[in-house]
Amino acid sequence: MKARKLLLAGITAGLALTVASCGGNRTANYVVPEEGFDTSKQMTIKFYHTMGDSLQTELATAIEAFQKDYPNVTVDSTQVGSYDDVRNQIVQQIPQNLEPHIAYCYPDHVALYNKAKAAIQLDNLINDSKYGFTKEQLNDFIPGYYEEGKQFGDGFMYTLPFSKSTEVLYYNKTEFEKNGWEVPTTWQEMMTLCENIKLLKEGDTEKYPNVIPLGIDSEANLFITLCEQTGSKYTSATGNHYLFDNQKNWDMVEQFKTWHQAGLFTTQKILDSYTSSLFTATDKTKPYSFMSIGSTGGASHQYPTGDAFEVGVAPVPVWEGGKLKVISQGPSLCLFNKADSQEVLASWIFVKDYLLTADFQAQFSYASGYNPVLKSAANGTLYGQGASGEDITYQEWLDKGVGTSSKGLIALTAKLSSTLVDNYYTSPAFVGSSTARDQVGSLFVAAITNSKSVRDAFRDAISECED
Repeated sequence: MKARKLLLAGITAGLALTVASCGGNRTANYVVPEEGFDTSKQMTIKFYHTMGDSLQTELATAIEAFQKDYPNVTVDSTQVGSYDDVRNQIVQQIPQNLEPHIAYCYPDHVALYNKAKAAIQLDNLINDSKYGFTKEQLNDFIPGYYEEGKQFGDGFMYTLPFSKSTEVLYYNKTEFEKNGWEVPTTWQEMMTLCENIKLLKEGDTEKYPNVIPLGIDSEANLFITLCEQTGSKYTSATGNHYLFDNQKNWDMVEQFKTWHQAGLFTTQKILDSYTSSLFTATDKTKPYSFMSIGSTGGASHQYPTGDAFEVGVAPVPVWEGGKLKVISQGPSLCLFNKADSQEVLASWIFVKDYLLTADFQAQFSYASGYNPVLKSAANGTLYGQGASGEDITYQEWLDKGVGTSSKGLIALTAKLSSTLVDNYYTSPAFVGSSTARDQVGSLFVAAITNSKSVRDAFRDAISECED
């Protein structure tokens, strides 16, 4: 943790020097050129992302279409490791004005870029009468995804959503139906079910002696989601950033500590592995689970080898008396401030008219397992993906989803995600928001495993954030 904090401190200091070295001349406010887009000017725009080979194949179709329509523009597509690798490379390049034109980003990355006014405000582009979005196009965005772009505390829009995921509850539908178990909708129902599973007997022996009923992949997501569901404070983009050290959160963690000590659930850090490994396990002489809370983007990893059982999918549980809230994750796109405003405009046209279309979003979501960010993607075309090789719509593919195959589970999961569009949330973004996320995940593990008292875990987390 200390090494990571030193890295981020160095990055922030470097960006402060960048602002100074630029003489304060950078401005995040991009102005669309009065002359419009110059189609005679030869230019290259760079796009940094994390796509693997299969997704780069999808991206290549969009690039080809764009370059056919605008032969004066070359798109240089570069895969740069992980999301953090993208961030780190861009931060190193900003002082030399070598950052890309477009990049995959998470909100805390953009908060960092904003220290040097390197990421542009998109508002003038969005609202431009010629190059901007129409009212219908804006309404086509899934609101919870779109709103993420303006959570930086100043009211301006810095990102557009590209490919999103959330978390859901995967459950062993075969075992649930065999035992007559109801899928839990609240955390209290969940833990009652987990306790009953642990107590089940066949004769005088335990029916499931090696079961850990539930696995939770992300401790940080759990903590933040509980804050959202109950209205408890977590962080703020302005003022005092770190608000999570409060009585309501202490009580929630104390309750989870009791449930963990009863052996009702485990987490990724405690297991030292994604908990899908327990969920898909078929050797009942070793630990296994019947439920797993994980990302929709990883649905294929929740399917057992050998079609061992059917998988069901449901929304994550809600805290008793709270509201259903589910996290919005996955990459957005930001554009960078360039000396040549024409290059920025070319980048905008590529993103808006070639990556944010119904057909591209449908194809990309089908290939990735992530969720499209446009409502119209439901009617986007999946070429040759019908049962007999015919073209079908993305919605038709979703409607055929069933948890009896890996691809069927991906579709089933994506369909459920599409019903949760009014329940998504994103957390405030600021320099330090990723530290807060790390710390609440760590404090949760420290408290429920009793390596620290609940109060000490919270106190130490706040100290790490503010240090």
